[in-house]
Amino acid sequence: MPQIAENFFKLAVVFLIFGILMGLQMSISGNHSVIGAHAHTNLVGWVTMALFGGYYAVNPAKAETRLARIHFWSFAVAAVILAPSLYAMYMGFTAIEPLLAISSIVAFLSVLVFAAIVFTKAEATVRPPATAAAA
Repeated sequence: MPQIAENFFKLAVVFLIFGILMGLQMSISGNHSVIGAHAHTNLVGWVTMALFGGYYAVNPAKAETRLARIHFWSFAVAAVILAPSLYAMYMGFTAIEPLLAISSIVAFLSVLVFAAIVFTKAEATVRPPATAAAA
C-alpha cells in the first residue's frame, strides 16, 4: 500500500477515536451542543480521510506524486485545526472563529487539489513482476 494511503488511514482512525469520544461525552453529559463538531470530526476526519486513503491505495501511481503529498499535508493540517476549533466554538469560545474559517478554506482548497488528482491521467508505473516462491 502506498505510504500516503496508509497515512490517510492512520489519521482517519485517530479522528474516529476522537469522534466517538465526543459522542460519548455528549451522551454521558446530556449536553449535545457540540454535535456539529462531532459530525465534522467523523465526516471530515474519519470518513473523508479513509476514502482518500482508499483512492490512493487503488491508484498507487497517483499516490506517489508531489500533488498527492500536497493534498495529504494540506488536508491533514486543516482537519487537525478544524475539528478542535469547531468544538471550541460550539463550547462558546467565539474568538476561535477566524482560525476555524482559515482551516475550512484550506480544507476546501485541498479537496480541489484532490479533484485535480482524480481528473488527471496517471502515468504508468513499471513494477517488477511478482515471482512465485521456489517449491
